[in-house]
Parts: sequence; structure tokens; C-alpha cells
Amino acid sequence: MTTFDDINVDISVVLGASEMPVHQLLRMGRGAVIDLDVAEDDDVEIYANSTLIAKGQVVLLGERVGISITEVLLRPADARPMRTDGPL
Repeated sequence: MTTFDDINVDISVVLGASEMPVHQLLRMGRGAVIDLDVAEDDDVEIYANSTLIAKGQVVLLGERVGISITEVLLRPADARPMRTDGPL
């Protein structure tokens, strides 16, 4: 397992999206609210190294926010990188 200790994975969770002009964004101050294109109970998208891998729901854990994975997205075999370093 020590081999995996040196592997970094960047995890991102996308709650939704919104479009606005840059000048409007620059005028926003602390506490400003940006409307997103999703409803409160819609799934969030979970990315690993910029690849969509799962969907989930936002959950509250006391005063912390977490993500409960609801669906793991499988990529077709032809979209997976091929190994070139020998058999598994």
C-alpha cells in the first residue's frame, strides 16, 4: 500500500454553474450570492483529476459539509488509458 501514498488525486465537487459578465463578478463583495442553475436536491458532480467520476448529494455533518456518493460513473473500456508497463 505504500506505493499509493505518493499518488495525488485532485477531487472537485461542482454544485452548479452560472454565467455572468466579468464586470458584474468584480463588483460582488463578501457575502454576495450567486444563483446556480440547479435545485437544492439536484445531484452534484464529482471530478477526479478533471474527469467526471461520480454524482452525489450534499449532506451536513454537524457544522461540516460533506458529499454522499449516489452514483459511480463507469467509463467504457475504450475510453480508459491503456497500460504499457506489462500485465496486471
